[in-house]
Amino acid sequence: MKGKLILLGVFSVVTLGVAWAQGPNDSGTYYQAADGKKGEALKTALCTVIYNRNEGGDLSTAYKALWTHFLTTDALPNGKVWDMYSNKRKMTFVEDQDPGSGNQEGQYFNREHSFPNSWFGGKVMPMYTDLHHMYPTDKFVNNKRGNTPFGETLGEKYKSANDFSKLGNCTVDGYTGTVFEPNDMYKGDFARAYFYMVTCYEEKLPYWYTNYEESRPTLDGNTYPGLSAWQLEMLMKWAKNDPVSEKEINRNNAVFNIQNNRNPFIDYPGLEDYIWGEKMDVAFSYDQYNSASTAILEIASSSTDVNRSYMIDGRKVNVAYRAQLSKGIYIVNGKKVFVR
Repeated sequence: MKGKLILLGVFSVVTLGVAWAQGPNDSGTYYQAADGKKGEALKTALCTVIYNRNEGGDLSTAYKALWTHFLTTDALPNGKVWDMYSNKRKMTFVEDQDPGSGNQEGQYFNREHSFPNSWFGGKVMPMYTDLHHMYPTDKFVNNKRGNTPFGETLGEKYKSANDFSKLGNCTVDGYTGTVFEPNDMYKGDFARAYFYMVTCYEEKLPYWYTNYEESRPTLDGNTYPGLSAWQLEMLMKWAKNDPVSEKEINRNNAVFNIQNNRNPFIDYPGLEDYIWGEKMDVAFSYDQYNSASTAILEIASSSTDVNRSYMIDGRKVNVAYRAQLSKGIYIVNGKKVFVR
């Protein structure tokens, strides 16, 4: 069914609720067990929903299979590798796969644990092969990041090509150590991956914090909130400034087809507000969900405006084009817009 833009007579971005007869993105009743929960209880209920997954065999088998899975989960429209750490070169699957060598950006890609594996003990299942935080990334930039936390920085220690990502001293209040800052266009992606990790594996968080020192800038040692204060505040901001994209929706569906579990923070934009933010006292409804962060564009539909033009995904079109838009995220006059 074609999507549509809401028409109310003015040009503005507003916040509205989005409702589904069942769960979003064909998730059906997958999240039903979390219905009616709030705050900390909602986080725990979601953990019980998303923790169980198809691990894909033993560690060696599942880790090797990631190369093949990336072809489905992380391919650009042109078939190249969708790298969120570097924009120097569009790499080719298989051909540019990490061969165990390389010493410059743009040569090879490898399998990145966006939530570093040293934070949970290394090669430990199921975290080590969980696709919801695994991405193909430029090997050289990945190695520069190492196991440093995500953060914001001036990049005095390293900047990837075109200043796409940076490494340096943290400029966020609450932490002064070295951090890695991804590009603005993917900060929301990584924030939602971290929300998933501290939700899916909440019972393991105190153990990780106690036994793996590198995790402590990011974790707080508790099952709830789970994230340290400075990290949670920053990631909430990242998620709000970079809303759920069509890329993430498609990837979430692809990962579900592989390992049979979902990232609820992609299926429900703004869900983090129900767990850690301003909507903690609001009961979650899996099939009548109200998102406080989904922007819907309103375009005038009066006779005087019928021929008005807009830039939609870089294409100049008139108002009538709205009827041809499928459900998803579009860039309209420079703003991200959700079409339903």
